[in-house]
Amino acid sequence: MDLPLSKEQKAEAIQSIRRFATETLESELSDLHAATLLDYFFKEFGPFAFNEGVKEAQKFLIRFSEDLQGTCFQEPLKYWKEQSGSKGVARKPQD
Repeated sequence: MDLPLSKEQKAEAIQSIRRFATETLESELSDLHAATLLDYFFKEFGPFAFNEGVKEAQKFLIRFSEDLQGTCFQEPLKYWKEQSGSKGVARKPQD
């Protein structure tokens, strides 16, 4: 998986990895080592996050589309109701 980061984001991520290594692992990493580690994480573990995002998007679309007719319904033949000032309740069609 390619890095979907801007140069600025990648630089910030590299600095974060270096800080993590220093403070948590008590090990100094160069920018090159941290960048290599970042690339590895994206290639190796990025697909997990990507696939989970796809699943979440699919769930959202399924929930949205289950009531698509009710969500997107436009009541027809409203002209005369609007002209007379009657404000009837718009109801979704019965299946």
